[in-house]
Amino acid sequence: MNFDTLYYQNQYTKEFDADLISCEQKEDHYETILSQTAFYPEGGGQPADHGTLNGVEVYDVQLEDGKEVHYTKEPVEGPSVHGAIDWKRRLDLMQQHTADHIFAGLVHDQYGYDNVGFQIGDVVRMDFDGKLTDEQVRELEIEANKVVWRDEPVEAQYPTPDELEVMDFRSKKALKGQVRIMNIPDVDVCACCGTHVSHTGEVGLIRILSCTKHKKGVRVLMLAGDRALNYDLAISDQNHEVSVLLSAEPQHTASAVKDLLDQNKKLQARIDEIKFSELEKQIESIPEGQNISILFADNLDRSMMSKLADEIIDNRHAKAAAIFAKNPKDTAYMIISSEVNLRDISKELNQKLNGRGGGRPDVIQGMVQADEETIRQTLEELFA
Repeated sequence: MNFDTLYYQNQYTKEFDADLISCEQKEDHYETILSQTAFYPEGGGQPADHGTLNGVEVYDVQLEDGKEVHYTKEPVEGPSVHGAIDWKRRLDLMQQHTADHIFAGLVHDQYGYDNVGFQIGDVVRMDFDGKLTDEQVRELEIEANKVVWRDEPVEAQYPTPDELEVMDFRSKKALKGQVRIMNIPDVDVCACCGTHVSHTGEVGLIRILSCTKHKKGVRVLMLAGDRALNYDLAISDQNHEVSVLLSAEPQHTASAVKDLLDQNKKLQARIDEIKFSELEKQIESIPEGQNISILFADNLDRSMMSKLADEIIDNRHAKAAAIFAKNPKDTAYMIISSEVNLRDISKELNQKLNGRGGGRPDVIQGMVQADEETIRQTLEELFA
C-alpha cells in the first residue's frame, strides 16, 4: 500500500492539481489515472470518494495495480487536471470510520472481542466475535460519546517492523510491508487504510441503532455525525407527533402508549366476549350428532376459532367441528376432531378449496379460497 498519497498526507485536502496520465474508454464509462490524487479508493469497508475532475463527475474510485482509477461517464481532458472532492461525503465517511474505531476499540478493551466485519453503507455495520447484551451496548454507546466529547487526537503512525513486532494493535488480517496504524489514545490502536478525522470531537455524535445475534457473535449497526443527528431529529419529530396525539409530555409517551394498549386490550376482550356470546346462539341451532358441524363468522383469531370448535364438540356432540373465519382476501379455517384422522383429509380439502394448511390428526388449520356453499358441500362429502 502506497501511503505517500494526497489522501494520506492530508485527509482534509479538498482540491488538488495533477497531470493526466491516461483516460481510457471502457464500455459505458471512462477510467482516468492521474499523477497524484486526493480521491480515496474503495477499500477496507469504506466507500470511494466522489467529486469532479475538470468539472467531470467522478462516481467511483478503485485501486488497481497500485493505481487509483477514477470512474467517470465523460472523458477527462488534460494535460493538467483540477480535482475537487465531494467534501460533505468525505467528511461523513471520515466520521463514520472514526466512530467505528472508537466503538470497536472500547469493545476490544472491555470485552476482548475483535471486529471481524466492517462496512459503511446506509448505516455502519460492525461484526464482533463475541456476545453483547443490550445493557452492555448502551454503556458502550455512552462511553463512545464521552470519547467524542474529550476531543482526543486521531493519529496515523507508520511503525518500523521492529516497532510493529512489539506493538499491541487490532487487525482483521495478517499484514505485510509498511503498516499504517490509527491511534486514539487510551481508546484504540488499529491497523487501517481508511480516512479519519483528526480529533474525535469532529465525529459529533455516535448513535447505536441495533445489536443482533450474528454467527457466534453480534452485529451492531451504528450512525455517526450528521447521520446520527438527522436520525435523532427524525425520532424526536415522531415522538412529538405521538405526544400530541396522546396529549402526553414527550418524555412520557411510552407510558401513555402502554395505557392506551391496556385499554384497547380490555376493549377487545369485551368485544370478543360479546362476539362469542352471539356465536354461541348460532351454535345452539346446529343439529346434534353430525359428522361435521360447520360455523362461519367474520375476522376471528385462532384462539376464538379453537374455543368455538370446542364448544361445538362439547355441546352439539359432533364428530368434527369446522370453523371458517372470512377475511377480505381469503378464509381461515380450523377443524378439530377426536374421532376422525384429519391428516387423511387435509390434502384433499386444500386441493378442492384452493387452500393451504395442515396440522395434527386431531386438528388442522389453514386458508382456503372458496365461497360458503362450496365449502359446505366439500366438507359434507369429505366427512360423509
